Amino acid sequence: MDYSSCLAKQTHIKETFLSLSSQEERYQRIIELGQKAPIMALDDKVKENLVPGCQSLLYLKIECKEGLLSLQASSDALISAGLAQLLIQVYDGEPTEAVFKCPPLFLKEIGLLEALSPSRANGLKSLYKKLQNESLKFLVSK
Repeated sequence: MDYSSCLAKQTHIKETFLSLSSQEERYQRIIELGQKAPIMALDDKVKENLVPGCQSLLYLKIECKEGLLSLQASSDALISAGLAQLLIQVYDGEPTEAVFKCPPLFLKEIGLLEALSPSRANGLKSLYKKLQNESLKFLVSK
């Protein structure tokens, strides 16, 4: 299977973030992503969609339609919402296998993991772990 679109999305995000001149500008960009995130329906803010290990309330709704992921997230913290949007930009519309075959290496490449507080970094890792776990369920049920 071809994962070039997943890699292209990561490259685009990496180029965008590396073009910003400071860490403050990168944080501002993440906050803007959180502000622009689509509003999640209240019915989707349920325990099953809650991301464990995140210091804020972060929900991730994952569906699989015709083998492609459909993702939506919501958080009570703009940074968490923005971080979720980064992963959504990469994996939304991708085949479920992409979560495993095309890991989010751009996060390290743009220095984001090192720049986040330990609790935010753990939250981001928990978000990706939930994405992996839910994607695995779709793969197993094929």
